[in-house]
Amino acid sequence: MLVIRRRAGEAIVVGGDVEIEIIEISRTRVKLGVTAPRGISVLRREAAAVASENRSAAAFLTTGAVQTDLVRLLDKVSGKMAKNGNGTADM
Repeated sequence: MLVIRRRAGEAIVVGGDVEIEIIEISRTRVKLGVTAPRGISVLRREAAAVASENRSAAAFLTTGAVQTDLVRLLDKVSGKMAKNGNGTADM
């Protein structure tokens, strides 16, 4: 990890295309400005982790086994609703 010091108004360049500028510094926060080409995604670390989890969940749900299990579960629930006659399933 490269650690450098910058002051407000100064910047660093990453890979020749991405510029990170220090906009403002307070006691507890640093405000950064990022300039990057449209093709480069710029995310906070926590947002990138959530996006990765969402992609994994979507990939899991598109497998045939999960779809088959979901159809079976829905069939079971709709059958229970029909037996009750009141439109609600007992679970």
